[in-house]
Amino acid sequence: MDGFIGILGVVALLLIVGGALGLMLPGRTSWLWLLAAAGLVLVNDAMLTRAWGLIPDVLPHSDWNWQGKIMALAATLAVVALPVFGRRRSGLTLAQAPGSWKTALPVTAAYAGLFLIMAFVFPNEAASKETIAFQLTLPGLEEEPFYRGVLLLALARAFSGRVRLLGVDWSLGAVLSCALFGLAHAFGYSDGAFSFDPMTMALTGVPSLIAVWLVLRTRSLLLPILMHNFGNAIMLLV
Repeated sequence: MDGFIGILGVVALLLIVGGALGLMLPGRTSWLWLLAAAGLVLVNDAMLTRAWGLIPDVLPHSDWNWQGKIMALAATLAVVALPVFGRRRSGLTLAQAPGSWKTALPVTAAYAGLFLIMAFVFPNEAASKETIAFQLTLPGLEEEPFYRGVLLLALARAFSGRVRLLGVDWSLGAVLSCALFGLAHAFGYSDGAFSFDPMTMALTGVPSLIAVWLVLRTRSLLLPILMHNFGNAIMLLV
C-alpha cells in the first residue's frame, strides 16, 4: 500500500504543477495529454510493482525485479503500438537524425568517460552475475522507452511552445519528464509519511536532461539506452 500511496503522490505533483503551468499558459496546454501522461506514470508503476504486489511473483528467488521491469516494458511497447504514439515518434528506431552524430557522440563519450572515472574513484564490491546481467539490460531497456519515449511524447504534446537551446527545441514537457524520472527514484511514502532525497533527485534528474537532449537531437532512443546501461553497469565491472 505504501508504494501505491507514493505513486499517487507523484501523480498528484504532476497534475498540480502541470495544472499551474496550464493556468499560466492559457491556450497552450492540452489537458487531455496531461491526464494521459499522469495515466502513463500510474500504469508504469503498476507494472513495475506487479500491481503493488497483487500479481504473483514468478521469480521469488531473484535479487532484481526482472518480472516488474519486463511487465513495464511490455506495457510501454503496447502504448508505442497505438497510432497516436507510434514507433518513430516514440524514438524506437535505430535511424539517427541526419548530422546528429557529430554532436551526440562526443556528449555520449563524455558521459561514459565521467562514469568510468567514477568507477575507478569509487570502486564497488564484486557483483553477482545476475546483478551485472540486470544492470546491462533492463534499466535502460525499460526506463528509456518510457521516460524518454512515450512519457516525453505525451508531455511534449501537453505543452505547446518550444525554446531553442543547445541545438534542440525544449518544451516544458521535456523538463517535466526529467523531474518525474528524478521523483521516481527520490520520492516515496513509508511509515505514514512522504520522503524526498534531494541528492538522489539530482543524481537521476540531471543525467536525464542529457538523455532527453540526445533523444531530441538524434530522434532515437539508441544512445540513451546504451548510455543508461553503461552508467549502471560500469561501476560493477571495473
